[in-house]
Amino acid sequence: MAYATTNPYTGEVLKTFSDATEAEVKQAITKAHTAFLSWKKTSFAERAEVMQKAADLLRKDIDAYAKLLTLEMGKLIAEAKAEVELSADIFEYYARNAKTLLAPEKLPVANLTEGHAMLVHDPLGVLLAVEPWNFPYYQVARIIAPQLSAGNTILLKHAGIVPQSSAACEKLMRDAGLPDGAFKNLYAAHSQIELILNHPLVRGVALTGSEEAGAVVAALAGKALKKSTMELGGSDAFVVLADVDLDKTVRWAVFGRHWNGGQVCVSSKRMIIVDKIYDQFLQRYTAGVAGLHAGDPSDPKTTLAPLSSQAAADGLKDKIRQAVAHGAKATEVGPKIPNKGAFVQPTILTDVGENNPARYWEFFGPVSMLFRAQDEDDAVRIANDSPFGLGGSVFTSDPKHGAEVARQISTGMVFVNHPTMVKADLPFGGIRHSGYGRELLGLGIKEFVNHKLIDVVDIDAPF
Repeated sequence: MAYATTNPYTGEVLKTFSDATEAEVKQAITKAHTAFLSWKKTSFAERAEVMQKAADLLRKDIDAYAKLLTLEMGKLIAEAKAEVELSADIFEYYARNAKTLLAPEKLPVANLTEGHAMLVHDPLGVLLAVEPWNFPYYQVARIIAPQLSAGNTILLKHAGIVPQSSAACEKLMRDAGLPDGAFKNLYAAHSQIELILNHPLVRGVALTGSEEAGAVVAALAGKALKKSTMELGGSDAFVVLADVDLDKTVRWAVFGRHWNGGQVCVSSKRMIIVDKIYDQFLQRYTAGVAGLHAGDPSDPKTTLAPLSSQAAADGLKDKIRQAVAHGAKATEVGPKIPNKGAFVQPTILTDVGENNPARYWEFFGPVSMLFRAQDEDDAVRIANDSPFGLGGSVFTSDPKHGAEVARQISTGMVFVNHPTMVKADLPFGGIRHSGYGRELLGLGIKEFVNHKLIDVVDIDAPF
């Protein structure tokens, strides 16, 4: 079965789920469309009540929701609670702001005496959300809070290793008062995505996941002429200029690379340090990584989580071996990882030459690539030498100059003196192989609406 809860710390398979049948998929689409016909007519105030109730329920039961994340994908318990709170913030943001974000816009016209023109934002209908396992609630909230607030309805195809978390998302919205059928968790097979996207009642797809998965689903959506947004992988640059507070910067570097077990699309995967301080940074960073404690993710003292599955751990180890085979130097850091659990020994890759294909890979786990830059300009060059373009950061004692450097880095998001900042009121998205489209804020809620012109003209016909 494709859907199963397997504890990544113990390796125990706890619960399995049957794949959805083709009939169940078609029924869910029909129910979602029926729900849409009424949901789109509800007021923003009614929708806001549902979003606020979802936020309240998440906060009320934060411990139970968090434990499920730790159980299914190994997230540290403190990080799990933070994810639940962030998800609640997103629901609350749209409860408070959706009406304003989608308010009709009066357009200036050449001759105002001839009438008036308005731009209105109507929901499209049934959407498919394909979501990953690394943030089982946050990734879902990021799409359903704005799109349900806009009046759309949604089918969820979540990752196979977090079936209980995906079921919890559906129950949350049902308990919050969302009409039956408006949001449905489907244990759909990968092969059924094409069936869903080809259905005439489905209007679009939002995917967060790997570059490979995005390419497949984007192609299917394009062939079916359906709107799509893609939030894909990243290999974010962590640029360190010569004037930094080195101790503070190193602490952020250790956190930026290893939170969520290093399984974050916007984590600091490529550390680019100017030559003047490279050796000092490497020494202190190595010591910082060595201070991480791998263990039971439910134990508050643990600071390095297992990977989400043994398959993920094995795949990452293989990528390290390939990087070394192409000339990189791999240094394992810190105490030996536990014998049980899907752990990978924290590893620092150096001497990753321009002819090494690993230079352009995304390492999803506790693996850091360090690059020595000749100077600031070279650091920017290395940062932009990537097929990805999701996030990135610049560290300097001069924030104004840091913002100037940030403008030269070609990504969807750049942060100065912080590895990344994920909040309900900041947009999220990238360019190139990191995908297209934006989530959150007004940018996100307007991705799946019809920006319809209503132009009232009051002039006589020419003949």
